[in-house]
Amino acid sequence: MASRPPDPEERKPAPASRRGVVQVSEIANPLLDKVLAKKAGISTALLGSWDEIAGEDFAENTRPEKITWPRRDYAGADGGYEPGVLTIACEGARALFLTHSQGELISRINTFFGFPAIRQIRIVQKPVSTQIRRARKIAPLTGSAAKRLDDLMDGVEEGRLREALTRLGTAMLSPSRKGR
Repeated sequence: MASRPPDPEERKPAPASRRGVVQVSEIANPLLDKVLAKKAGISTALLGSWDEIAGEDFAENTRPEKITWPRRDYAGADGGYEPGVLTIACEGARALFLTHSQGELISRINTFFGFPAIRQIRIVQKPVSTQIRRARKIAPLTGSAAKRLDDLMDGVEEGRLREALTRLGTAMLSPSRKGR
């Protein structure tokens, strides 16, 4: 009996090796997906793609929080699938606009999933945007570090570029950074 040649579709190449380098997301996302699915019925894929799904009108002011799936009565269940309710956190007055755009947003979400996963949106008003952390002040350089920075900045003209490079140089040459 002659053996058949291997089908090129059966031999899928392994993902390209990056010399042992693995992105954190490749490790963390499967772990987070299990926790998010159990606690909130949501995935990192939805969270990561939310800006595109919500569009520029709602991306900054909304965040998906959880998907609540209907309870299944196994005694009388016909085995059918029922779509869930997506709870979205929304800031202030944007909730009114989101209410009017629910149909379109449900359509976008279901297109993302590839099946009718969501039948309704529940809006919860609460702060969504993250607070911007202020950078800590860096102490001015003294001694040999200040002299070195002055020497490095010798050919740079006065202005915004010089100020920015001075801030960068101060941060890089500061004593607190040397231990890192």
